[in-house]
Amino acid sequence: MLVAMPIFGDEAADLRAARTVFEENIAAIRNKNRDKYISLYLNSPGLVRIGPTGFTLGYEEFAKGAGSGWPDTIEATDMRLTPLRPGVVYGTYRYRVRYGANEITGISERVFVDTPSGWKIALTGAINAPLGTPPSARVITGATLIDGRGGAPIPNATVVVRDSKIECAGKCDAPAGVDVIDARGMWITPGLVDAHMHFSQTGWADGRPDALDLRAKHPYENTIADLRAHPERFARSYLCSGVTGVFDVGGYTWTTDLAKRLEHDTAAPHISAAGPLLSTLDHWLNLPAEHQFIHLKDEATAREGVRYLAAHGSRAVKVWYLDANVPGITAAGEAANAAKLPLIVHATELEGAKAAVRAGAKLLVHSVWDLPVDDEFIALAKQQGTILTPTLTVMSGYVRMFESAVSHTPPAIDDPNRCVDAATRAKVESTATVAAGITAEQLRQRAQRTAQREAVAAANLKRLVAAGIPIATGTDAGNPLTLHGPAIYAEMEAMQKAGMTPMQVIVASTATAARAARFDDVTGTIEKGKSADLLLLAADPTQDVTNFRKIRFVMRGGVIRGVEELSAMAQ
Repeated sequence: MLVAMPIFGDEAADLRAARTVFEENIAAIRNKNRDKYISLYLNSPGLVRIGPTGFTLGYEEFAKGAGSGWPDTIEATDMRLTPLRPGVVYGTYRYRVRYGANEITGISERVFVDTPSGWKIALTGAINAPLGTPPSARVITGATLIDGRGGAPIPNATVVVRDSKIECAGKCDAPAGVDVIDARGMWITPGLVDAHMHFSQTGWADGRPDALDLRAKHPYENTIADLRAHPERFARSYLCSGVTGVFDVGGYTWTTDLAKRLEHDTAAPHISAAGPLLSTLDHWLNLPAEHQFIHLKDEATAREGVRYLAAHGSRAVKVWYLDANVPGITAAGEAANAAKLPLIVHATELEGAKAAVRAGAKLLVHSVWDLPVDDEFIALAKQQGTILTPTLTVMSGYVRMFESAVSHTPPAIDDPNRCVDAATRAKVESTATVAAGITAEQLRQRAQRTAQREAVAAANLKRLVAAGIPIATGTDAGNPLTLHGPAIYAEMEAMQKAGMTPMQVIVASTATAARAARFDDVTGTIEKGKSADLLLLAADPTQDVTNFRKIRFVMRGGVIRGVEELSAMAQ
């Protein structure tokens, strides 16, 4: 039984002295200052260090090892102190430290004692937190708030974050005793959501040998095995780029496990995944024991495919619409509806898009690019409540890849915050050394055809927005030179260039994209009860969405990291 003991002496003076030593201790770690660090500890055989194997006594051994393993990053929050008796103070803080790509969180404790040579640390210890432990509460003050719902920005706003969620946003009172982030001169937005991407593709040719076949040097089975083993590589790229949620709309079955696999990783985005695609073409891009395409031959295979997807935790049924198999697509839509899964369809031709919407498609993951959309299509989309992801920029990535191979010049990598991992960057740069497989004239024709399609898609987007069709931002990342993470910037900028206002693009890239991905109950807007996923920008995105390139901080699940740290983690 613990009994409260009376406290005597000058408690306030003791607390001030102990806090000073505590703050100097953290600063010495952050600055990797060994001499200062060891000077703060009690030079005595009675110095206590507590670790996983118990406690260790003595200053000499401690001093020998000090400074041999500084963390790359240390964040100290929620510092608490209490006097035990005159000259003795107990304190704790919550830490987040990073060693390379390895991040550790927990709580650290100290006992401070008043000695003839000043206040010293007499006991130090740390306890790592279990995965999923919420971070400490934070308050962000002074920034202009854009909550993702399309309303007017709120100047000088306050956002209170507690237990990984938003407790209050807007005109809020800052609770006492909570660490405050002064964000004056910045803009707060929800984290971005990419509602069309593929973890089963690399962002280069090795993930799409049907486009440029490099399997002799990059065996496809090895490429996919590496993707399956290391999804965190692209997860880090997304977070570094300000993307806190993604929708994988087609890939191998293992992609449906990624949400659980990375569920408690605040250095990864929220993930929703559709799993294998139902394809009207028996596509060859599979593996002997793993298929990312289920051949949609008829109504029976449609229903069997949907049952398989539902059993494996798919969040949607994706149809890759390549021919006029209307009965099969209709059956897939009926089966998806029965399984309470939305039907999403790749349809780039107007007639195919109409057939998809008639079959019940809730999300179209590409623009119509062969013809202008007409009144019939718009009426069908409104009736069905269909969301459209325009995906305007993906085809230009293929053109740039072939241009690099033909010209033997490395392609430019649009990555303003250096979020693309080193291995992917090296592959992209090596494009200049591979055989293109097409002539300069074929490349010219391809570039011309792509430009024509992009122009039709942009005009269609403008008309759909004017008609009130909901738009969700998606990049089709994973395709060649549409890189996981920073591809979001070019896509948003293309949407703005097509005629959407900056605020319309923001809503499409946050609230509507989260709705398309089926996690809008969790993220996508800054409002009470949502996950604390937000960005701090150095410039106003409601004036120009290019300002999303000026990210300064990303908060995911209440954990805030600077863009420099995120870049280091992504490499």
